[in-house]
Amino acid sequence: MYLDVHAHFAQEGYDIPLEWERIARAGVTRVILAGDTLEHSRMHQGIAAQYEGAYFTAGVHPSEAASFTAETLAGVRALCADQKCVAVGEVGLDYHWETPERHVQQRVFSQQLELAHALGLPVQIHSRDCCADMLAMLREHRALLADGFLMHCYSHGAASLDDFAQLGAYFSFGGVACFKNARKVWESVQACPAERILSETDSPYLSPFRGEKNTPANIPVIVARLAALRGEETDELAARIARNAAALFHKLG
Repeated sequence: MYLDVHAHFAQEGYDIPLEWERIARAGVTRVILAGDTLEHSRMHQGIAAQYEGAYFTAGVHPSEAASFTAETLAGVRALCADQKCVAVGEVGLDYHWETPERHVQQRVFSQQLELAHALGLPVQIHSRDCCADMLAMLREHRALLADGFLMHCYSHGAASLDDFAQLGAYFSFGGVACFKNARKVWESVQACPAERILSETDSPYLSPFRGEKNTPANIPVIVARLAALRGEETDELAARIARNAAALFHKLG
């Protein structure tokens, strides 16, 4: 049984019925569709309602933080009541670009962490070019992380991985682990605690096949690569990932 804990379908040009058949043929039984805006979270809710094995998260990506309002937060809260909404996310910090301003991203991130805690849900975290501030915020808000959190597409390196793990983090890795020049990611995959590793695609981005649109159907390729990096059997790692996902996402069927 294979799982993709982080993918995007909303407005990404997929022929969803055909794509879902492709995913099923690949042996991928669970896909979590990650929200990055309120609109996309609602679209993913609709997809999850139609397909067995499809789940979703609700949240607002840091790049959209400038437009986040009390009404947005109320909308995310309402989506989280859905039985197939397994987490708040993807939320966090992204300092790759100059906007939105960092203090705005941090405020919106804090609000969504508070919401997740109030609802007893885990959090899917986006974290890019912000390692020190992310660690500082997670330490400051540690009391809000009791229901667990995922560092999606983890990119901060093996040296920082233990700092996040001590806070209770899970770590998901995707197609980047298949790239020829991704030594930093390879080292993180190798350093990741066995009980905290998960698989994702971040579809339609970061395909293991350069130049192609990514799909959750690529998860078996990704898990095989993760297993090779860790010196493990693919089937055993896939089974462990399934157990880890069930431990983090308690609403995952």
